[in-house]
Amino acid sequence: MSIISKIALYNIMENKKINTQKSKKIFLGGTCNNSTWRDDLILLLRINYFNPIVATSDWTDAHQKKEIRERESSDFCLYVITPKMTGVYSIAEVVDDSNKRPEKTIFAVLEKDGKQKFDESQIKSLQSVSKLVQNNGAKVFNNLKDIADYVNNS
Repeated sequence: MSIISKIALYNIMENKKINTQKSKKIFLGGTCNNSTWRDDLILLLRINYFNPIVATSDWTDAHQKKEIRERESSDFCLYVITPKMTGVYSIAEVVDDSNKRPEKTIFAVLEKDGKQKFDESQIKSLQSVSKLVQNNGAKVFNNLKDIADYVNNS
Protein backbone atom coordinates (compact mmCIF):
# COMPACT_ATOMS: atom_id res chain seq x y z
CA MET A 1 0.00 0.00 0.00
CA SER A 2 1.41 3.38 -1.00
CA ILE A 3 1.91 6.20 1.46
CA ILE A 4 -0.89 8.15 -0.21
CA SER A 5 -3.26 5.17 0.20
CA LYS A 6 -2.29 4.88 3.86
CA ILE A 7 -2.94 8.60 4.42
CA ALA A 8 -6.29 8.36 2.61
CA LEU A 9 -7.28 5.32 4.70
CA TYR A 10 -6.26 7.10 7.89
CA ASN A 11 -8.36 10.16 6.94
CA ILE A 12 -11.36 7.96 6.17
CA MET A 13 -11.05 6.23 9.53
CA GLU A 14 -10.71 9.55 11.38
CA ASN A 15 -13.76 10.97 9.59
CA LYS A 16 -15.76 7.85 10.51
CA LYS A 17 -14.73 8.28 14.13
CA ILE A 18 -15.73 11.97 14.09
CA ASN A 19 -19.02 11.27 12.29
CA THR A 20 -19.85 8.44 14.68
CA GLN A 21 -19.08 10.73 17.60
CA LYS A 22 -21.25 13.51 16.15
CA SER A 23 -24.16 11.11 15.71
CA LYS A 24 -24.41 10.75 19.48
CA LYS A 25 -26.61 13.21 21.33
CA ILE A 26 -26.91 14.46 24.89
CA PHE A 27 -30.06 15.91 26.44
CA LEU A 28 -29.20 18.95 28.59
CA GLY A 29 -31.64 18.85 31.51
CA GLY A 30 -31.44 20.50 34.88
CA THR A 31 -31.26 24.01 36.29
CA CYS A 32 -32.61 26.86 34.16
CA ASN A 33 -33.11 30.37 35.62
CA ASN A 34 -30.40 32.10 33.58
CA SER A 35 -27.74 29.61 34.61
CA THR A 36 -24.92 29.50 32.05
CA TRP A 37 -23.85 25.89 32.65
CA ARG A 38 -25.35 24.76 29.32
CA ASP A 39 -23.43 27.41 27.35
CA ASP A 40 -20.23 26.47 29.18
CA LEU A 41 -20.70 22.75 28.51
CA ILE A 42 -21.67 23.18 24.85
CA LEU A 43 -18.25 24.75 24.22
CA LEU A 44 -16.64 21.49 25.43
CA LEU A 45 -18.87 19.05 23.54
CA ARG A 46 -17.86 17.16 20.40
CA ILE A 47 -21.25 15.44 20.15
CA ASN A 48 -24.73 16.70 19.30
CA TYR A 49 -26.93 18.09 22.04
CA PHE A 50 -30.51 19.09 22.71
CA ASN A 51 -30.97 22.24 24.75
CA PRO A 52 -34.58 22.37 25.98
CA ILE A 53 -34.42 26.03 27.06
CA VAL A 54 -36.98 28.34 25.47
CA ALA A 55 -38.35 31.65 26.68
CA THR A 56 -40.87 30.90 29.44
CA SER A 57 -43.60 32.75 27.53
CA ASP A 58 -42.90 30.58 24.46
CA TRP A 59 -43.30 27.23 26.30
CA THR A 60 -46.11 25.21 24.72
CA ASP A 61 -47.41 21.63 24.75
CA ALA A 62 -45.45 21.11 21.52
CA HIS A 63 -42.23 22.11 23.32
CA GLN A 64 -42.99 19.71 26.14
CA LYS A 65 -43.67 16.84 23.71
CA LYS A 66 -40.44 17.58 21.81
CA GLU A 67 -38.50 17.62 25.09
CA ILE A 68 -39.90 14.20 26.03
CA ARG A 69 -39.03 12.76 22.58
CA GLU A 70 -35.51 14.21 22.74
CA ARG A 71 -34.99 12.88 26.26
CA GLU A 72 -36.05 9.40 25.21
CA SER A 73 -34.05 9.34 21.96
CA SER A 74 -30.79 10.89 23.23
CA ASP A 75 -27.79 8.69 23.97
CA PHE A 76 -27.21 10.54 27.24
CA CYS A 77 -29.62 12.33 29.58
CA LEU A 78 -27.75 14.88 31.65
CA TYR A 79 -29.18 16.67 34.66
CA VAL A 80 -27.06 19.47 36.12
CA ILE A 81 -28.25 21.05 39.35
CA THR A 82 -26.92 24.43 40.46
CA PRO A 83 -27.87 26.91 43.22
CA LYS A 84 -30.03 28.78 40.68
CA MET A 85 -32.50 25.88 40.77
CA THR A 86 -35.90 26.97 42.05
CA GLY A 87 -38.10 23.97 41.16
CA VAL A 88 -37.38 20.35 41.99
CA TYR A 89 -38.73 18.54 38.92
CA SER A 90 -35.21 17.90 37.55
CA ILE A 91 -34.43 15.93 40.70
CA ALA A 92 -37.48 13.76 40.07
CA GLU A 93 -36.46 13.32 36.40
CA VAL A 94 -32.92 12.20 37.20
CA VAL A 95 -34.08 9.72 39.84
CA ASP A 96 -36.68 8.37 37.42
CA ASP A 97 -34.16 8.08 34.57
CA SER A 98 -31.54 6.51 36.85
CA ASN A 99 -34.08 3.75 37.51
CA LYS A 100 -35.41 3.34 33.97
CA ARG A 101 -32.31 4.16 31.89
CA PRO A 102 -29.25 4.14 34.17
CA GLU A 103 -26.81 3.43 31.32
CA LYS A 104 -27.59 6.79 29.71
CA THR A 105 -28.26 8.93 32.79
CA ILE A 106 -25.71 11.47 34.04
CA PHE A 107 -26.11 13.65 37.12
CA ALA A 108 -24.02 16.56 38.34
CA VAL A 109 -24.26 19.05 41.16
CA LEU A 110 -22.33 22.29 40.73
CA GLU A 111 -22.02 23.83 44.18
CA LYS A 112 -21.60 27.36 42.80
CA ASP A 113 -23.33 29.18 39.95
CA GLY A 114 -22.14 32.74 39.54
CA LYS A 115 -22.36 34.32 42.97
CA GLN A 116 -24.85 31.79 44.31
CA LYS A 117 -23.82 28.78 46.42
CA PHE A 118 -25.68 25.92 48.01
CA ASP A 119 -25.73 25.96 51.81
CA GLU A 120 -24.43 23.01 53.83
CA SER A 121 -27.80 21.32 54.29
CA GLN A 122 -28.58 21.60 50.57
CA ILE A 123 -25.18 20.10 49.70
CA LYS A 124 -25.79 17.23 52.13
CA SER A 125 -29.20 16.53 50.60
CA LEU A 126 -27.85 16.69 47.03
CA GLN A 127 -25.00 14.34 47.98
CA SER A 128 -27.66 11.85 49.10
CA VAL A 129 -29.44 12.23 45.76
CA SER A 130 -26.10 11.71 43.98
CA LYS A 131 -25.49 8.47 45.90
CA LEU A 132 -28.99 7.22 45.16
CA VAL A 133 -28.61 7.97 41.44
CA GLN A 134 -25.15 6.39 41.34
CA ASN A 135 -26.37 3.29 43.19
CA ASN A 136 -29.03 2.93 40.47
CA GLY A 137 -26.19 2.67 37.92
CA ALA A 138 -26.05 6.21 36.55
CA LYS A 139 -22.88 8.31 36.22
CA VAL A 140 -22.30 11.17 38.66
CA PHE A 141 -19.88 14.07 38.18
CA ASN A 142 -19.16 17.36 39.92
CA ASN A 143 -17.81 19.45 37.04
CA LEU A 144 -18.55 20.13 33.38
CA LYS A 145 -15.12 19.14 32.04
CA ASP A 146 -15.44 15.58 33.36
CA ILE A 147 -18.93 15.32 31.85
CA ALA A 148 -17.66 16.49 28.45
CA ASP A 149 -14.69 14.08 28.60
CA TYR A 150 -17.01 11.19 29.42
CA VAL A 151 -19.58 11.81 26.69
CA ASN A 152 -17.02 12.82 24.06
CA ASN A 153 -15.10 9.59 24.59
CA SER A 154 -17.99 7.16 25.05
